[in-house]
Amino acid sequence: MAKKYIDVMDTTFRDGFQSVFGGRVLMEDFFPAVEAAKDAGITHFEFGGGARFQSLFFYLRENAFDMMDRFREIVGPDANLQTLARGINTVMLDTGSRELVEMHAKMFAKHGVSTIRNFDALNDVQNLEYSAECIKKYSLNHEVVVTLMDLPPGCVGAHDVPFYEKTLRNILDSNVPYDSICFKDASGTSSPQKIYETIKMARKLVGDDTHIRLHTHETAGVSIACYLAALEAGADGIDLAASPVSGGTSQPDILTMLHAVKGKNYDLGGLDTEKILKYQEVLTDCLKDYFIPPEATQVSPLIPFSPMPGGALTANTQMMRDNGTLDKFPDVIKAMREVVEKGGYGTSVTPVSQFYWQQAYANVMFGPWKQIAPGYGKMVLGYFGKTPTKPDEEVVKLASEKLKLEPTSENPLDIADRDEKKTMAYWEKRLNEENIEATEENIFIAAACDEKGIAFLKGDSPLSVRKNEKVCKQGESKNMNNASGNYTVVVDGQKFNVTVAEGDANIQITPAETSSTPVETSGDQQEVPAAVNGNVWKVLVKEGEKVEKDQKIMILEAMKMEIDINAPQAGTISKILVSQNEAVDEGQSLAIIS
Repeated sequence: MAKKYIDVMDTTFRDGFQSVFGGRVLMEDFFPAVEAAKDAGITHFEFGGGARFQSLFFYLRENAFDMMDRFREIVGPDANLQTLARGINTVMLDTGSRELVEMHAKMFAKHGVSTIRNFDALNDVQNLEYSAECIKKYSLNHEVVVTLMDLPPGCVGAHDVPFYEKTLRNILDSNVPYDSICFKDASGTSSPQKIYETIKMARKLVGDDTHIRLHTHETAGVSIACYLAALEAGADGIDLAASPVSGGTSQPDILTMLHAVKGKNYDLGGLDTEKILKYQEVLTDCLKDYFIPPEATQVSPLIPFSPMPGGALTANTQMMRDNGTLDKFPDVIKAMREVVEKGGYGTSVTPVSQFYWQQAYANVMFGPWKQIAPGYGKMVLGYFGKTPTKPDEEVVKLASEKLKLEPTSENPLDIADRDEKKTMAYWEKRLNEENIEATEENIFIAAACDEKGIAFLKGDSPLSVRKNEKVCKQGESKNMNNASGNYTVVVDGQKFNVTVAEGDANIQITPAETSSTPVETSGDQQEVPAAVNGNVWKVLVKEGEKVEKDQKIMILEAMKMEIDINAPQAGTISKILVSQNEAVDEGQSLAIIS
């Protein structure tokens, strides 16, 4: 009897890179590994979309559409190239208008995509309907998704098999067009038994002819068991990655899964162990200079308490390293449980996972519920759709007060359609103002990435790639071998000044002084300090301008979150001490009010 063929999608070049490097891998560095993967017989790749769309523009000075075209050239016309889309958010962190949702499908079809995996983090089927129509309009395969996770211990209200059955029935009843179904667990927290029962339920509902697959992460240590449970329940496909971007926060390793099914009646993609070994050797060589964060290779028993997606975990810890707050990581993980419970149990996958993280981070840095992260607040107020369960009433009230928004049950697409900044015409005008060619690709880049997209198109975006022996940041590339001099390093969130010298010279290590300079003030003057480490995103006032107490005078950006800086007293802005895009430390003086 022939073994059952199981389709394997190689996630190395999308989710693998996102889960380990925060998406920051240069295309010229990894293209030899794509060639090796093709030679190994792999024909199904996840190669773009999700956070790997914006990260190229934000950090790599690379055009995602160019990368997608080059990838297609390498693997040939017959490979199934798949991207990830967030329903009506597509590859943005905010809801797109109908115009932008359609443009996403049009541009991705133009640039080599075969299949779009399409999910909504709230499992609100209304958010999948229009995006599915657009995907099929441009002759792409639509893989519709039910998003999964386990709830933190002691929490009840959603994310059990009956909830997933209800979601799948809603998809079927709404007549959303689809070619396959994926159950996606971005945090890797679902138990094997729940996976088994969920796939069994789905198979019974849709019959034997529908392709069903499972996506999970190794973060909580149960991914192989979950995949085996899914296969036993009748799944047709699973997602795997290649070493060194497999395991840990990423997908299980291809070789590990090949070993796990030995003696079982499954043929994993027709893959050969020796050929995969050669592919992984090439990939390892391609990535040998890249810094792999320790947490990216670990299985954490704390993840079910958070739960934090593998694809977001390392991106957030890397930002905490940059901000000098990595020592707060355990506290943020602990704070996630309450944030998830009070937020209505949306699945911890982008963008909701980022909302959870930002609110937990704010609760740790500023005190519990002293601030409301804008994304989290808009979610509990209904601006991204309906959450699986009703959010905490006190949190909803607090979000309404802080954000000055009323709760809503309106279709998020209708809200987005009224927003001028979510039109092609708005961004075409911005491109014309900057003398940038207004191609459809450039307009979509600007709309998806906002002003950071404009900066990329102008050639002003930073280069920020973390490598072991080279520092590539803000466009600089310095070989650090045998480099003497004074450096500031961050160890577990603490800054130290380090003097590096050749030979047996004495090396001095001292705590780094804050970058803020003491500011002399008179009795009627008051400094305005930075609430956290971050960057100055906007300065909203000018020197000499009168302000009221609690008036917003600046906005910092930290952890992809906007931090409002308010005037501590009424008065006049006598001095602004920082400029836009400047990095600042917690407690650093930003302005003086007299």
